[in-house]
Amino acid sequence: MNSRWIDIDAQDGGRFKGYLSLPRQAAKAGKGPGIVLIQEIFGVNSHIRAVADQYASDGYTVLAPDMFWRMQPMVDLGYGPEDFQKGIAYMQRMDFAAAMNDLVASVSVLRSLPECADKVASLGYCMGGMLSFLCAANAGVDAAVCYYGGGIHTQLAEAAKIKCPLLFHFAGNDSYIPSSAVDAVKQTFVRRDDVRIDVYPGADHGFNCWDRPAYKQQSAALARGRSLAFLATTIS
Repeated sequence: MNSRWIDIDAQDGGRFKGYLSLPRQAAKAGKGPGIVLIQEIFGVNSHIRAVADQYASDGYTVLAPDMFWRMQPMVDLGYGPEDFQKGIAYMQRMDFAAAMNDLVASVSVLRSLPECADKVASLGYCMGGMLSFLCAANAGVDAAVCYYGGGIHTQLAEAAKIKCPLLFHFAGNDSYIPSSAVDAVKQTFVRRDDVRIDVYPGADHGFNCWDRPAYKQQSAALARGRSLAFLATTIS
């Protein structure tokens, strides 16, 4: 893949990294629509980088910003119990207002790249799923995809600010997101025909990640296909 780390200037000073993966044709002056890919609690780790490369192979220009840089730059965790607890600790310490400013900066940087077409979507997993939802409200993205975003139901006051299309993926047997939270999201967007909410029966939190025990191939494949179809009709 044609990928590299780039520097992103924070709005309040400082600089952080983002993993940039380019479409295969980018080296020949091609470019693609943009995706700001938002990490889980495990950092921009090998899986997130692989997902960035995966979407780049579909013709998108993908930027995965380091969301934990204010605490520890370049966090790269695995999925064992010790790393899971480390990731939870980072999330609990994270300044979400500052993180949103960093995502606004990431969207701006991505739009400015010559390899990026004019439209940009956010796409995130777990913690990143909730941040992708907030990007739809506050970062000026053209579309947003949210995979099992924990805490979205606590941020639904932001929904009135969202004008772009949304796609939600929820696990049917999520051990972290109760069905009542999913129902609250459904009720909030019941009158929006540009918002799609899919629930995957039998799947648990993290079903998209092939490195986690919760990985469920069929659900992951369905969700990825739906995400690609959504992106193709909203930002391509």
